[in-house]
Amino acid sequence: MSVLIVGSVALDYLETPFGKMEQALGGSATFCSISASYLTENVRAVGIVGGDFPQKHVDYLTSRNIDLKGLVRIEDGKTFSWGGRYHEDMNTRDTLYTELGVFEDFHPVIPDDWKQSEFVLLGNIHPSLQIEVLDQIEEPKLVVCDTMNLWIDISLKELKAVIKRVNVLILNDEEARMLTKHNNLIEAGKKMLRMGPSVVVIKKGEHGAVLMSKDNYFAIPAYPLEELKDPTGAGDTFAGGFIGWLDRTGDVSVANMRKAVVYGSVLASHCVEEFSIEGIRDLSEEQIAERFNTFRTMSTF
Repeated sequence: MSVLIVGSVALDYLETPFGKMEQALGGSATFCSISASYLTENVRAVGIVGGDFPQKHVDYLTSRNIDLKGLVRIEDGKTFSWGGRYHEDMNTRDTLYTELGVFEDFHPVIPDDWKQSEFVLLGNIHPSLQIEVLDQIEEPKLVVCDTMNLWIDISLKELKAVIKRVNVLILNDEEARMLTKHNNLIEAGKKMLRMGPSVVVIKKGEHGAVLMSKDNYFAIPAYPLEELKDPTGAGDTFAGGFIGWLDRTGDVSVANMRKAVVYGSVLASHCVEEFSIEGIRDLSEEQIAERFNTFRTMSTF
């Protein structure tokens, strides 16, 4: 199988009550790809970086067997960068700056031999770019789309066009309410399913995640963490784990998507324990399996 992931690659400034980190490796494509690489072997990443992007990051991503043929480097440009400061409760943050750099003129080009990728993850980028990707892909088995409140606010028409063409929509509870104008998540989920996708996954942060389809409802709690240092990239990590498991098994049934939600939650729980990608930099199969089994124990009665 193969997973095609398109999104941003970034160098971020992060500040939380636990410290700060400069030039931190980030971006939706980065977190999604690393997460997926723990569950499947053929991960393909499409993105763009500037000449300032450190070679050590390229080497690390390659060491995870992530194919970077779709990563464009513009030597005379700057890599996309975002700076954020999180508050004490870690659920709210202030954006300190956003420097698009080479990402401002990014138009994803899918290599010819990747256009038949069976599993496609549209990372959290502008809906118009997600549409450009969809227009280049030939009959994928499953398309998963991640999005955010900014696109709901400024590009709703284009976002709805994307949602109509994907199989799975992933977003958080605030975004679900914003998109549907329903406070009740059950009603919000039903409305999103009518927009086109066959499955909707709603992330609820410290309260877990919900998967909904026409005839199914599945919910899991969040992993009980003793320490959370940096929530940046947690949602992207979840999405990468989700599609990574589906690609690994080749099974796109709703029953198997329940397991995919758990694997996404497992990897996201590791992500938030450290800054940037450090929490998912070097995980063992045993670490992943241990948390998966903890979820199984918590959810069985």
